[in-house]
Amino acid sequence: MANLDPQIIEKARLWLNAPYDSETNQAVQQMLDQNQVEELTDSFYKDLEFGTGGLRGIMGYGTNKINKYTLGKATQGFSNYLKKTYPGEEIRVAIAYDSRNNSREFAKIVRDVFSANDIVVYFFDELRPTPQLSFAIRHLTCHGGVMLTASHNPKEYNGYKAYGKDGGQLVAPHDRLVIEEVNQITDLNDIKFNAKEENIRVVGREMDEKYITQLNALSINPELVKAQADLKIVYSSIHGTGGTVVPETLRAWGFTNVSVVEKQAEPDGNFPTVVYPNPEEQDALALAIADAERLDADLVMATDPDADRVGVAIKNDRGDFQLLNGNQIFALLAEYVLSSLQKAGRSFDNSYIVKTIVTTNLVEEIAKHYQVPCYNVLTGFKYIGEIMTANEGKKEFILGGEESYGFLIGDLVRDKDAVVSCAFIAEMTAYFKNEGRSLYETLESIYGKYGFFKEKQVSLTKKGKSGADEIKEMMTNFRSNTPATLGGMDVVTVKDYKTSESTELPSGKTEVIDLPKSDVLQFITSEGDVISIRPSGTEPKIKFYCNVKVDGDTGSDAREMDRLLEEKVEKIMKDLI
Repeated sequence: MANLDPQIIEKARLWLNAPYDSETNQAVQQMLDQNQVEELTDSFYKDLEFGTGGLRGIMGYGTNKINKYTLGKATQGFSNYLKKTYPGEEIRVAIAYDSRNNSREFAKIVRDVFSANDIVVYFFDELRPTPQLSFAIRHLTCHGGVMLTASHNPKEYNGYKAYGKDGGQLVAPHDRLVIEEVNQITDLNDIKFNAKEENIRVVGREMDEKYITQLNALSINPELVKAQADLKIVYSSIHGTGGTVVPETLRAWGFTNVSVVEKQAEPDGNFPTVVYPNPEEQDALALAIADAERLDADLVMATDPDADRVGVAIKNDRGDFQLLNGNQIFALLAEYVLSSLQKAGRSFDNSYIVKTIVTTNLVEEIAKHYQVPCYNVLTGFKYIGEIMTANEGKKEFILGGEESYGFLIGDLVRDKDAVVSCAFIAEMTAYFKNEGRSLYETLESIYGKYGFFKEKQVSLTKKGKSGADEIKEMMTNFRSNTPATLGGMDVVTVKDYKTSESTELPSGKTEVIDLPKSDVLQFITSEGDVISIRPSGTEPKIKFYCNVKVDGDTGSDAREMDRLLEEKVEKIMKDLI
């Protein structure tokens, strides 16, 4: 076959016969007959691997696609790992799924494989958010769990998030050990697809009640919520799982005026009202904002399909609704939670918060003000969960977050949680409204207090094998050709998380970075701006993060500061891309 790697042909032909089913046989044979070079290459050039978000890919046929066999192989490997790790124990796992096409069917396959391996499976009988799975793992004292979701990816995607005993996504060395077990499965007949019904337990509404009840206990200012119970909230699930528990949680929290965007309330894996079910996108919140304008709402919130991330729109000083970015939401939450706990007489001895290395340093400045240690971890909420587990019983976790709209308050789960985030965002809106301030005014006061920060992320999409190769080449070039200046400012520090080395320029002095190795580069300028570059672990993208700051005070013109910051960002990005 012209232009097709012989190894790819060989891998594809293995899928033409039993034990692969006839539908799979016919689909792969058609790709071969029609010499679909690009499709065959993308389907078979590699095996799906666990990244920062687990197993994620486009649904289809082949070793690099999400299907019955790649999920079955992953689950058999996970089963083997669990049985080796916990010998002699009755092993238990929990499984949940989101609204994506095939998620329920895929979840059943995963359930069946676990049960066939004599593992007790707690199976959610209806779609539920990712954080609720994490909660269930901990509540049911499971040894692991799986969430079938591709988060905010386009509708062609699905995925498999693997969780450990602590309720957090798998981290090293466990993720590597699972992969080793998966890679040892070379014969499809080694995958046990035939369920043992006696090992399956159904999880229903009772878990919702336990989850929501324990979330409610986290409220810091319940009396102020009562005072602002009629706060006008517009919420959208963007056709995802959030609708199953977010409105109920807000009502249980005490909010009586919650309006759900009906056109996006029905779970639908085709996401018919949006191009991209991502709550950080203006288009994804367009219907919610339209409802908010009609209702003169105080707050707009929308969650992604598996309800672990939340987008927010608030009124600005002109009365128009504008989206907050993830860094702004996190900064507001940090200021609200820490200041409220301080006012309540809470001691921060042995407390901490966590952010990722690409998240705004504004959060770190807020933590310093309240004298709370702030951990910096690699990109991916699983690393925040890892810190929480390492400190369990020793130090108290207050909150954590990342610029990509994932936040967690309290330690009920070990993953980002849009359900508790929605409740706290509503509570802080009510709190500041009771003080006569909007969230927009509160954000301006935060900038005046700590300095004016601005962040921008640019992603370049590079699909398929050729795209993956191009991304690797770009990272190699950045490492071998370190820019001397960015935006007219000297680059004074280079942090390479792949080599775990931080280098001061021009002296060449180096320090060890005490974090797991990761394919991330950071350039720090003479003015303290931080520019980060990394390939995405869940999408075919290379991402550029630019975090800049200018000093100001409470009397500074916010729009003028924002203009200066935007100019700074644009100059830096122009030098990079």
